[in-house]
Amino acid sequence: MSVVHSTFSLERQYKAAPARVFAAFANPETKRRWFVEGEGWRVNEYAGDFRVGGVETSRFTFAGSKEKGAPPAGTPIANDTVYQDIVPNERIVFAYTMTVGDKRISASLATVEIVPSGTGTKLTYTEQGAYFDGSDDPRMRQEGWTQLFASLERELDRA
Repeated sequence: MSVVHSTFSLERQYKAAPARVFAAFANPETKRRWFVEGEGWRVNEYAGDFRVGGVETSRFTFAGSKEKGAPPAGTPIANDTVYQDIVPNERIVFAYTMTVGDKRISASLATVEIVPSGTGTKLTYTEQGAYFDGSDDPRMRQEGWTQLFASLERELDRA
């Protein structure tokens, strides 16, 4: 039994205004597109209640990958989030856990800061995480969020 504690931050620049970036987190249909749907995953459930104290749940089934450390095809994955603080168009703070199969792999506190930058937005994401028993690690989580923020950029470029 082991726990790795770590903090990391990511910064992204988006062409969209802060209100639009914030809305991509707040609107469940929009968030599902960039956060939940993706190649290699089957979405079994997604529900979001974007308010302080609100809960967001995602349930996936992994389609399979040859990447080292990837779970076997058909492995269920769960993400459970509770919103801790929301300042419209400026800040979102949430706590979340991830579970693979029947094993909890991490618990994290995350902060999204949204700041006007020129004609667009600077987004800063900071995660303080506890990663359990070698099942997850900060490097893998940081890469996951990097991919999610690229997906968010594609979503913001849609219309």
